[in-house]
Amino acid sequence: MKILIKGAGDLATGIGWRLFRAGYRVWMTDLAVPTAVRRSVSFSRAVYEGKAEVEGIRARLADSLNDGQKISSEGCIPVFVDPEAVILEDFKPDVLVDAIMAKKNLGTKITDAPFVIGVGPGFTAGIDCHRVIETKRGHYLGRVIDSGSAIPNTGIPGNIGGYTVERIIRASGDGRFMPLTAIGDRVEAGQIVAMSGNVPVKAQISGIVRGILQEGVLVTRGMKAGDIDARCERNHCFTISDKARAIGGGVLEAVCGWEHGI
Repeated sequence: MKILIKGAGDLATGIGWRLFRAGYRVWMTDLAVPTAVRRSVSFSRAVYEGKAEVEGIRARLADSLNDGQKISSEGCIPVFVDPEAVILEDFKPDVLVDAIMAKKNLGTKITDAPFVIGVGPGFTAGIDCHRVIETKRGHYLGRVIDSGSAIPNTGIPGNIGGYTVERIIRASGDGRFMPLTAIGDRVEAGQIVAMSGNVPVKAQISGIVRGILQEGVLVTRGMKAGDIDARCERNHCFTISDKARAIGGGVLEAVCGWEHGI
């Protein structure tokens, strides 16, 4: 079975990782300049590094249908710079998963593939997709919704290590982003962790840098540019999160159910 995933950030990667491990043929798309902050566990890294590996699964940048087929035959996941998912027309997937995480539907239609899954808010099962996967942390995380929508976005990040909004690193100014710390580094509250448009970006809490944008990304003031984890478990920076695994499990459940006519 062929599956195309729109998006290759950390949550989309958790989905792709689980589907690939279950034996499905997975292709992914992303922006020309990905903005996933959890780069160490995102296949989108292949866009600017040529390749990426997450927990033993490898991905490589692809530039054509034939290139994607070659990469897939070699046991890797092809990642295309294809924001509009134009490759959909030639690849003709059995399943399309919209995991862009834009909090709204940017154009996915229920007719795009025989089975279409929308991840998170902005989709309605039975209208613009066949199934929706809940992405809000808590009791319903990863739930497969066959009628209706996911819980609306609250705008408040999930609680990790006792912190919500405080753990997010946000750009302090418009311009190019320059990280001064690396994923896995320990930082203290008030420490300058990056520059954005020549304006210092300071950590609000002490902890470990779990994610931070790559050098050179154009940012706007207030844009999410990183994440600090107060739990300080360095291994968490380089492994798929509990949230991504749960969402990936929900997508896998939906795909398997459809495949078996459930």
